[in-house]
Amino acid sequence: MNTPAPRAVVTGAGTINPLGTTVKETWEALLEGHSGITALDQDWAEQLPVKIAGQITADLSEHLSTREMKRMDRCGQLALVSAREAWTQAGSPEVDPERFAVVIGSAYGGLGSTIEQDRTLNQSGPRKVSPHTLTRLMANGPAAWVSIDLGARGGARTPVSACASGAEAIVQAAELIRSGAADVVIAGGVDASVNDLVISGFAQIRALSTRSDNPQRAARPFDGGRDGFVLAEGAAVVVLESEEHARARGAAILGAVAGGAVTSDANDIVAADPAMQRRVMQKALDSARMEPAEIGFVHAHATSTPVGDRLEGQAINAVFGASVPVTSTKGHTGHLLGGAGALAAVVVLEALRTGQLPGTLNVEALDPEVDLNVVTESAHQLPPGFAPAGLVNAFGFGGHSVALVLTGA
Repeated sequence: MNTPAPRAVVTGAGTINPLGTTVKETWEALLEGHSGITALDQDWAEQLPVKIAGQITADLSEHLSTREMKRMDRCGQLALVSAREAWTQAGSPEVDPERFAVVIGSAYGGLGSTIEQDRTLNQSGPRKVSPHTLTRLMANGPAAWVSIDLGARGGARTPVSACASGAEAIVQAAELIRSGAADVVIAGGVDASVNDLVISGFAQIRALSTRSDNPQRAARPFDGGRDGFVLAEGAAVVVLESEEHARARGAAILGAVAGGAVTSDANDIVAADPAMQRRVMQKALDSARMEPAEIGFVHAHATSTPVGDRLEGQAINAVFGASVPVTSTKGHTGHLLGGAGALAAVVVLEALRTGQLPGTLNVEALDPEVDLNVVTESAHQLPPGFAPAGLVNAFGFGGHSVALVLTGA
């Protein structure tokens, strides 16, 4: 007789992003229809073609020690702040360190430190380069710091799959739980790449919104007048446990990762393939042993690019039809890159818990080529008896496609 695989449940969540420094602050800001996108007033932004971004305004020194601020790149700092919030909400579970793992993805890792120290090298010479340079720029730095801070010895993994990194981390974490390789896994994504190099690069391929005169109205997923995404920074993390482990210690269960899929388009380094997007959503449903009708709503990747939103809309329609409620919170936060899919997962868990779904900000006139039920009001009340499951999409350059199926507690 086959023993059922352990169920991967969520017992904690944390985030820091342009809307807030906690899940509670972020959720309230989403339901109130706030935007975290602002003008860039730093000296390095003066000559940029795009002068807006989603920035975190919190003073991280209020959350981290002087030593942590000095030794860690901002990317690692954001991940650690979010991980500590999630770990506290989970009740700081006692777990065998060998069965406790970390999986935190990032698109660019410590790129900010790389740029900073390269400029120091060129301007002041090699002896002025920080001795912490190499450990700060590592893409695996966020996962490593979290594992060190919380004592996880079951592996510290780092999926690097562009804007799908955070969602892929959660899929990997759930697989560790279901395979029996771990009892507890902290998983999520982070990026801190609001800098002149990344903005210039995305601007050169015309991927960014140029509405610098109206930052809070710039990101417009699915809107007919969208002209690109808004770069943002931030992190989001969840604590996953086997259901047996969570119930044995009396933990409050927030939801579960019912299924997930990771695929590669093998098509183009930048262009999306809607056929592959349909495929990854269907594979996620298959892994959860669910039918499309059992999904109550979809959190789309929908970054606000003219082509990307349209293609994803076609893929969602092909799998779920035109009636399923669809939202994208990137109009509020901007695009967190590697942190985007993980933040979407946190939003879906909150929506399942509360029965409210944040709307898609700045949709003035839905793109006529997007045949979807896009939620536009600030807080959409899901109907009584709605299907208690949500699907998260996350796609990245390189043809990385990820879909997650989350269910309520």
